[in-house]
Amino acid sequence: MTRRPLPTPPLDAEVFGRWSEVFARFMGTAWFIVGMTVFVIVWLAWNTWAPVTLQFDPRALNYTLLTLILSLQASYAAPLILLAQNRQADRDRVAFEQDRQRAERNLADTEYLAREVAALRIALRDVATRDFLRSELRDLVGELEAGAAAAAAKAGSGDRTRRGKTKG
Repeated sequence: MTRRPLPTPPLDAEVFGRWSEVFARFMGTAWFIVGMTVFVIVWLAWNTWAPVTLQFDPRALNYTLLTLILSLQASYAAPLILLAQNRQADRDRVAFEQDRQRAERNLADTEYLAREVAALRIALRDVATRDFLRSELRDLVGELEAGAAAAAAKAGSGDRTRRGKTKG
């Protein structure tokens, strides 16, 4: 006789994971703490001061049912909270990896742009700028004016010598 495995209900891990996160988030709220406190106070008050015939978890038995319920709640809460933390850790790992890749791309882009700026600076050293051209033209105009003045002075002295030779 062969054993057949018990049928397992279909369980979507993603849906269960989301549910555990909702549960874990709810357990971490002030409403949950207040609600649990009110629940325990009402439970204890009822089972302490209500008529004995109406008590369902008497004080004489040290509130056994309340202890059982709280233990059951804790035994389910701990794994659900761990599951939610594991899912959050997985999301954090993915986000960290994406941030790392984005940082690597930004670094590569920055290095590329730095190389391009350096290449432009090197190329601009060989290009005549407006200020450079103006200074060169001023120097050239100055040289031309000095040359014209020298030529005029030479021409003026040459006229005097020629005039002196014609007279004499």
